[in-house]
Amino acid sequence: MSFSRGPKEPVPEVETNVWSCTSDNCQGWMRESYSFEEEPLCPLCQSTMEHEIRVLPEMK
Repeated sequence: MSFSRGPKEPVPEVETNVWSCTSDNCQGWMRESYSFEEEPLCPLCQSTMEHEIRVLPEMK
């Protein structure tokens, strides 16, 4: 078995719509495309969430 340890191709980053937790004590967030609800609650602390845009690695 052989593993290549050469330089890896960088993953492109794109602006992504996410839901971000509004609680000061929680850093929870999720990609909007992975949310099943129109206005989700934070899966970690059950607080409300708000729309935000972050630059994240592209998911295919």
